[in-house]
Amino acid sequence: MADAELVRVLDYILNRCSAASIDAVAAAVIRRKRDLELFGSAGLPDPAQWAHKTASQLEGGAALEGIRSTVRRMAEELIRREAPELSDDQLEELLGPWMGNSTAGTPEKTLQPDLLSEMVHQFIAFSTGKMDGETQKQLEVQLGSWPKRYWSAFPPVVRSLINDLLKGSLSEREFELKLRSVLTLRGAGQPTTEE
Repeated sequence: MADAELVRVLDYILNRCSAASIDAVAAAVIRRKRDLELFGSAGLPDPAQWAHKTASQLEGGAALEGIRSTVRRMAEELIRREAPELSDDQLEELLGPWMGNSTAGTPEKTLQPDLLSEMVHQFIAFSTGKMDGETQKQLEVQLGSWPKRYWSAFPPVVRSLINDLLKGSLSEREFELKLRSVLTLRGAGQPTTEE
């Protein structure tokens, strides 16, 4: 805050503020202090400063690209903080749909996270020979060539995790942690690419 601005605020508070207004000023000070502490401790930009900076970028002409860059950076920081175990390729796979970079012309369908998780675990049980014959038979009756259909429905990031697990590059525990992170970040209703 500039010195002249500070003097005007202090003058208002000390000399002209009514009893009702002083309560509003006190509440605003508490909220502002809480925001600064909350966002500063989380390593996030102060919302007021971020909004001011974004507004000035809009006025300055670098509007769309500036906003896209800012949103991408914030999404990347969020994913890195919530799922630091994901590789750069997996991060890019998750950022693609958020940033409108999904493959053009590729049909998309929505898989709920719990359904996707069940499909992944069935596919792994089949691939490792741990699926019982009855379950395998039921899937074949219902879906025909279900392993191929499942594989084509899995997003590339999930395929990559499955490959790493089956090759032994990931332990089952590491796989489950990464899969859970991917499912959480994709969220319910996020589009998944079918190739």
